[in-house]
Amino acid sequence: MKICFFASEKPRAREALDFLTSEYGDLAAKDADILVVLGGDGTMLRALHKYIDVDIPIYGLNLGTFGFLMNEYRKKCLIERIEKATKYEIHPLRMIAQDKHGKEFSELAFNEVSLLRETHNAAKLMLFINDEIRIPMLVCDGIMVSTPLGSTAYNSSAGGPIVPLGANVLPVTPISAFRPRRWPGALIHSKSSIRFDIIRPNERPVSVSADFTEIRDVTSVNIKEDLNVSRTLLFDEDYHLEERIFQEQFAS
Repeated sequence: MKICFFASEKPRAREALDFLTSEYGDLAAKDADILVVLGGDGTMLRALHKYIDVDIPIYGLNLGTFGFLMNEYRKKCLIERIEKATKYEIHPLRMIAQDKHGKEFSELAFNEVSLLRETHNAAKLMLFINDEIRIPMLVCDGIMVSTPLGSTAYNSSAGGPIVPLGANVLPVTPISAFRPRRWPGALIHSKSSIRFDIIRPNERPVSVSADFTEIRDVTSVNIKEDLNVSRTLLFDEDYHLEERIFQEQFAS
């Protein structure tokens, strides 16, 4: 098995990288059968974006903190674990945003797209689903649209629902909604298009982030699941991704 390694800059990950490359070698991603990521969830997200055009499965080894997207790090039996791993195909969100200068940006998000107020003034947003107005004015600190994979992260911390894989829904979760008062958010079919228009963007500026890429002073944001882009994640069969997401729904 031909392996490409991608590691965090943290000491534990670099130490593991030195050991594993001495055992298994290290090839360029274009020449490899598998991408092995060493680090935490942030490192996995960076790898997903960095190698977006390389169509090989990704297997993560946790050398970070929580490591929801990773497998337990062990030095031995790497090839055997990869061969027995369970495969999951994931799709990112495609975010297309326009800023106040009319410039358009297109980014992918494997976790979530989040809109946030830039100043002390609350954001005022108009929410469209499939080009139909659903909320004419949402006053809030921000709002996010998450993938099922990302629903366990920032979305869950903001009070949004954790979504099982294959549920075909995307959670739309507000951050400190003021009007409509205590609006809890919604679950939207994954084939839907979602749009936010910023009301009075010069007076109440809003930024948008697709995973770790931020664009400031936006006037509109369109979000939709991109089925033309897919990545395959591998998880050990004794603690696969569906079980992790299920456990998160009952975590104390």
